[in-house]
Amino acid sequence: QAMASSGLALLLALALATRASPAGRKCELSGLWRNDQESLMEISAVRADGGFQGEYLTRVSLAGGCIRVSPLKGAQHDPGEAAWPTFGFTVRWERFSNATAVFVGQCFVGPGGKELLATTWLLREAVGSLEDDWRATRVGRNVFTRKRSPKGKVLQSWSPSCDDSLAPAP
Repeated sequence: QAMASSGLALLLALALATRASPAGRKCELSGLWRNDQESLMEISAVRADGGFQGEYLTRVSLAGGCIRVSPLKGAQHDPGEAAWPTFGFTVRWERFSNATAVFVGQCFVGPGGKELLATTWLLREAVGSLEDDWRATRVGRNVFTRKRSPKGKVLQSWSPSCDDSLAPAP
């Protein structure tokens, strides 16, 4: 009876491991991604320790200023090990907002080999007092899909020109 139970447990573990590992293609974080809000993100090559950096160009802002490409830094769990890795990164909005965003998610390969990043994010804005702390953090979800593009940093060329906003009003 104990032998049958351990054999069944081993069979179940193998079945789950086979189901959990995707057939075929591995999901790679590096590259250019677009989310469901039309925001763009470019991630550099993931280092051996899992660290990565890149740039983020949001298409959504409540700040009211000229949106700029902003730096991101993150880490992938077990680079090279998991076919569908989990990851997290922080975006420090550059010169147009007093907010910071953190994203956590997982990279998937869907039907037809389509790569997706399913993420959940927290956006923290600065507030003037502890009494206003309750309204300082937003939570949301984004799905990113890989965007084919030329190699290298391309977000700067897609960023709006903010030169007009720097000129004094007539």
